[in-house]
Amino acid sequence: MRVFAGRVLLIVVHRVFMLVWGVAVTVSRRQLLGRVVGAGAGVVVAGYVGALFAAQPASGIAGPSVGYGPLIPDPDGVLDLPRGFRYSVLSREGTVRPDGLPVPSRFDGMGVFPGRGRGSRLVRNHECSPTSRIVVAALPERTYDPAGAGGTSTVVVDGRGRAESEHVSLGGTAINCSGGRTPWRTWLTCEETEDRAGEKGYIKDHGFVFEVDPYDDGRNVNPTPLAAMGRFQHEAVAVDPHTGVVYETEDAFVAPLGGFYRFLPARPRGGWGSLRAGGELQALHVPELPDLSVVGEAGTVFGGVEWLTVPDPLAAAVSVRAQDYSKPITRGYKLEGAWWGERDRCVYFVSSFARTELGSAVNHDGQVWKLDPRRGTLRLEVIFTRTTPGPGNPEFDAPDNICMSPYGGLMMCEDGTGDAYMLGTTRDGEVFHFARNRVNAGTAEEPAYGELSGVGFSADGSTMFFNIYDPGITLAVTGPWNRHRD
Repeated sequence: MRVFAGRVLLIVVHRVFMLVWGVAVTVSRRQLLGRVVGAGAGVVVAGYVGALFAAQPASGIAGPSVGYGPLIPDPDGVLDLPRGFRYSVLSREGTVRPDGLPVPSRFDGMGVFPGRGRGSRLVRNHECSPTSRIVVAALPERTYDPAGAGGTSTVVVDGRGRAESEHVSLGGTAINCSGGRTPWRTWLTCEETEDRAGEKGYIKDHGFVFEVDPYDDGRNVNPTPLAAMGRFQHEAVAVDPHTGVVYETEDAFVAPLGGFYRFLPARPRGGWGSLRAGGELQALHVPELPDLSVVGEAGTVFGGVEWLTVPDPLAAAVSVRAQDYSKPITRGYKLEGAWWGERDRCVYFVSSFARTELGSAVNHDGQVWKLDPRRGTLRLEVIFTRTTPGPGNPEFDAPDNICMSPYGGLMMCEDGTGDAYMLGTTRDGEVFHFARNRVNAGTAEEPAYGELSGVGFSADGSTMFFNIYDPGITLAVTGPWNRHRD
């Protein structure tokens, strides 16, 4: 999703590392703190996130040793890539489809699913409001609220990496930001709003999760909100494939701060329609931790995690996060990304930043938390803090969407001010620039404001898919993924 200008967040993976104007530097925690003090860079990163790396089910053990090399300027001004890599444009905002309708705006979160042969199916969110440039126009039977402007598109990609078809698979929703895949290969698309019927012209209430089938559009008729999962400003979800429990983040913009939730489905074995069967929504309560921002030391562990039943998941009178709980729920500002770590069977989630003027108790520039459902513990894996902002302290905007690379490490989409890059990490813990968004490239006089989103790999690992948010472009990147640059 869009982030506030001036946000500063350095992502650290496998080791603690730092980016300095595009130069990849691998440092230990002691080295980093020493360099910060000596250079006055003003960014302090504490914590070790090897657990994050190990928690992801990597399908490959190789990977780039120090990245894929310098980025080659794209003569077409779309995407700079390393030597040997190439991109193709699968979809563009405004392109007229065979049904005569234009492709909608604001390409955001996206799920990648296996297709026929070596092909793929993409389900892409459109984070559209009624004022968006091109709103989502769906068939009436796939429209939830005729006044809603958001939804999803399904793009079918053949085994040669060409877009065979594209159509709207869900319409009439609002501000479809992120979401998550289910173990039964469907996409959960999340509305990042809690507008009610009668507000902004909407006919129905919004703030729900919807399930989209990438294979069978017959299942996408008569869109039904997964009401038992709550009506609030959803950001992302992560599903435990062993229990069927769905973890949900809330990216609330106004007080009170957002919560972290779990949904206990009545049909925990999953499958299409299982989440419509109801269940219980619960909010996280960690004793003596009402606000995540107060924790400033990585490695801090809290035990005795409890889950409190949400009195009114539909928020008929009061927002879910503001309801009367038996104990204070644990809150955080801008709770965004969530992902399931299969190896350690824990769920990870992010608080992108916190500011006292926005309601947090303490300022920080990013936290990564690990919740262990079996042990009932919550651990702070990473804490990012800025101490001396100023012209000599370059700002790095946080990645929004993130995925595990089948070749080791992570791929991370940058979002915010300045040039937007796709970042990668090596097997040794270095960060490198893999791609640069040239569509939104800025100048020294007028900085860029771009965003990359929706990153994911094809089932065979040959193709990486992602979006440029605005103007919307969906890209497929192929190349020598196994190449080592020494």
